[in-house]
Amino acid sequence: MELYNTLGQKKLILEPHTEGKINMYTCGPTVYHYAHIGNLRTYIMEDVLEKSLRYTGYDVKRVMNITDVGHLSSDADTGEDKMLAGAKREHKTVMEIAKFYTDAFFEDCKKLNIKYPDVVEPATNCIDDFINMVSVLLEKGYAYRQGGNVYFDTSKLDNYYVFGNQNEDDLAVGVRDSVEEDENKRNKSDFVLWFTKSKFENQELKWDSPWGYGYPGWHIECSAISIKHLGEYLDIHCGGIDNAFPHHTNEIAQSEAFLGHKWCSHWFHVLHLNDARGKMSKSKGGFLTVSLLESKGYDPLVYRLFCLQSHYRKPLVFTYESLDNTAKAYDKLLKRVRDIYNNKNDDIKSDKELYGVYEEKFKEALNSDLNTSMALTVLYDVLKSDLSNNDKLEIISKFDYVLGLDLVKKAEAAEQNTESENQDTDTAEIEALIEKRTQARKNKDWATADAIRDELNARNVVIKDTPNGIEWSFRK
Repeated sequence: MELYNTLGQKKLILEPHTEGKINMYTCGPTVYHYAHIGNLRTYIMEDVLEKSLRYTGYDVKRVMNITDVGHLSSDADTGEDKMLAGAKREHKTVMEIAKFYTDAFFEDCKKLNIKYPDVVEPATNCIDDFINMVSVLLEKGYAYRQGGNVYFDTSKLDNYYVFGNQNEDDLAVGVRDSVEEDENKRNKSDFVLWFTKSKFENQELKWDSPWGYGYPGWHIECSAISIKHLGEYLDIHCGGIDNAFPHHTNEIAQSEAFLGHKWCSHWFHVLHLNDARGKMSKSKGGFLTVSLLESKGYDPLVYRLFCLQSHYRKPLVFTYESLDNTAKAYDKLLKRVRDIYNNKNDDIKSDKELYGVYEEKFKEALNSDLNTSMALTVLYDVLKSDLSNNDKLEIISKFDYVLGLDLVKKAEAAEQNTESENQDTDTAEIEALIEKRTQARKNKDWATADAIRDELNARNVVIKDTPNGIEWSFRK
């Protein structure tokens, strides 16, 4: 698989540290509010990546964190904790907020056919791991204590700005959220590893540490959780493009200082979903959620298809008009698959050669920097191909493992619903005929009664006269 690597800004052939195995880490949600569909674009494309890797033969282990402590409202390590802000807003405890919005996040993921990661780890489960990592960084001279906090010293690095498109001005005081300068920092780019002092004193979640009663900085959690579950070498780290700096930059700094060697070989970043106001975000208010789309009559998988139609490295602009067009395309796609499902024939010989051609084209699309729009084109080519309907259904099911659009599943469900509706109709008709026959017999209209008996017999209906009245069943 050739995949664009943000670290180096070019496409590279994926070369895992252990042959055939992929250690994959995805930055999870900060669970202080509902995920908006811009957040979920990233998770959809990470899901497609994981499933593509599995489809093409890799053994994948994917780990995701849940940020339930330590994420401040500013990237510059100042401002109010987002979890605390959520608790204040809803008059709940931080952990009540965390549980509610974690459950809501994974419910949205389920609706969008996003696979549950192999490991999901809340930050609050790993305090000892964070403390150990900070302790080692202090011992190695990569961190310092100042004003009650522990900071990472970026001046110890040969190259802090590893992604190559940032500089020290990006951390200028007041750029983000009009924050005040943290005078404890030796360098503007330094970041907090552990807080015991901050500009607010009502932080609900705190723990004992060698440096005092406090809580971890945001960046430390992903490094420690990744190393805990995936070891010292990470093959792919995923996230939204806004995580590249400073969050992922800081992860690399602290992880490689801690380990003493290169940590992650490949960085996969998904670009923003924009609306008329620009990048979609919670801070602007009125953000779009999966539940809101459902309330407007959209199947969540329409939004998944909407994302698949665009490349993950291109900004995607959301409008209801474009979503409506995608909904029409999805309905047509479902209809075509239903037609194929309803006309399958097990007796037709399979064309293995042509089947293999389409499988190879689909893999080529995935291996070409996750080209999902091209993968969809291959799907449409299969629909209009000379393959038998049985072959089409089989290959569509394989493709849909990656695409996640429930194409064959919904065709099967439609057939079952039709059978159920037909059965309900048959039952009503049979009972009406039995009642008509009973009345004919009471009226000694034997000709009508015999005619109805013959019709019921033709329908394989068996009638029994019992002390409780007439009972009937289908002949086995």
